[in-house]
Amino acid sequence: MLTYILRRVLLMVPTLIGITFVVFLLLALSPGGIGAALSVSGGQQDASKAAILQVYLEDRYGLNDPVIVQYARWMHRISPIKFGTRDQVTAAGERLQHPKDIPQPPLSGFVRAATNAAAAPAALATVAVTDGSVLRGTDEVERQRAYRKVANDALTARSKYLAAKRAFESALVEYAMAGKRSELLDRKGKIILEKLESETPDIANAAWPKVVTADAEMQTAYERAVATRDVLARAFAERPFPEAGMNIIPGSLWVGAPDLGTAFSKARPVSGLLLDALPVTLLINFIAFPIIYLIAIPSGILASARAGSWFDKLSGATYVALWSIPTVWAGVLAIGYLANNQYLGMFPVAGLHDRAAEGWTFLPGVQSNGTWQIGWLLDMGWHLVLPVACLVYGGFAVLSKQTRAAMLDNFNADYVRTAKAKGVSRKDVVIHHVFRNSLLPLITMFVTVFPATLAGSVVIERIFSVPGMGSLMIDAIAQRDRELILADVFMIAVVNLGALLLADILYAAADPRVSYE
Repeated sequence: MLTYILRRVLLMVPTLIGITFVVFLLLALSPGGIGAALSVSGGQQDASKAAILQVYLEDRYGLNDPVIVQYARWMHRISPIKFGTRDQVTAAGERLQHPKDIPQPPLSGFVRAATNAAAAPAALATVAVTDGSVLRGTDEVERQRAYRKVANDALTARSKYLAAKRAFESALVEYAMAGKRSELLDRKGKIILEKLESETPDIANAAWPKVVTADAEMQTAYERAVATRDVLARAFAERPFPEAGMNIIPGSLWVGAPDLGTAFSKARPVSGLLLDALPVTLLINFIAFPIIYLIAIPSGILASARAGSWFDKLSGATYVALWSIPTVWAGVLAIGYLANNQYLGMFPVAGLHDRAAEGWTFLPGVQSNGTWQIGWLLDMGWHLVLPVACLVYGGFAVLSKQTRAAMLDNFNADYVRTAKAKGVSRKDVVIHHVFRNSLLPLITMFVTVFPATLAGSVVIERIFSVPGMGSLMIDAIAQRDRELILADVFMIAVVNLGALLLADILYAAADPRVSYE
């Protein structure tokens, strides 16, 4: 059994790779690609934040590389086996990586070949660097504060270089349009740099002076970005923060926890967001799932034992009617009538706790202010009544009908007739013989009901403003936060594959004939 479990766990790896690659491919091939959040304009994101995000995504993915290379880089970050220098981890859980090399400016010889005799090269910006330690002070907090300053300087210089490179490419677009060279532009109107590498510049072009000026500014920004990057690399080598993971080959190979990146829409590490949201979603589902089984299975057993009776017909019709009600509609009706003070007003409208619940005792009792309250635990349970109710009713019909059908098949089996002929009581025949041999289809249903319930909680969490994985996923999609979307998909895939493995283990526990040896 242990060998089988280990083999299944190993098989999960290529399955996870396949799932995440498909999602990554969809994101990368969608308009804007992985960096589509950069297209958000207006009040949501200014130019400086867009440049900083662009720098982050280029370092993490390499946006100009093929999709396969981008995906390989993301997989390297979330893999427990990593290459290169170990990351460092801040108190907030943010991963700090060794500074990446900055690629040289495009068309390095295109402009200077034509202006070499007519213009002096632009003055290069420099950054003063001492020979000693970059991070002054012996106190750990001071060293970390000094590193943050150096990192911010390097990020600012890198983003300014990126802006200067964009300005240079825009000047080249004007150069191509002024020269009526439409073949130098792609379908989106961007300059095709490769076509200019082997060309002789047209210095008579009306836009040529703007190209020369933009090139000089880009070169200056590049030199400053390289200089600040070198300072940051020296500061990183002084290890101001604790190192992540454990070395296998120092400087080359190490193991550590997955790096899920930073959610720019929330300015927090993705791992921290998942640790906050995943327990909420699992709590709702671990409450809802037993309720589905505890109601649907006994009613399915009773309906099969009394096939054709009024209970069989009434329960079947009721469950199908409930299954036909859309979850969204049920949630809106629950808020509008059961939670609205104009009607019943019996339940809370949103969230998991009352605003004052943080100051309450865990169990019901008299609080510090002398008032009696229901306590933190019961308050959370009361807030979960409506979300759980909307989540469970749709699963009754599927599981109850499956239980009834599986047991009716076994009622007609030879071993049941033999047991009845030997005088075994009807109760023992139903429970110990028919039901036990009907467990395998029910365990198979577990594999489909659990993911469906998990997916349904996305809608429920949004309707009732529950801060779980569903709300996190919808926010990530709405705000185009690719890091958060990829991490959510990865986590949901892990949970669903875990459900499949649990179903296989339950097969062996339910039926002695099932063996994985």
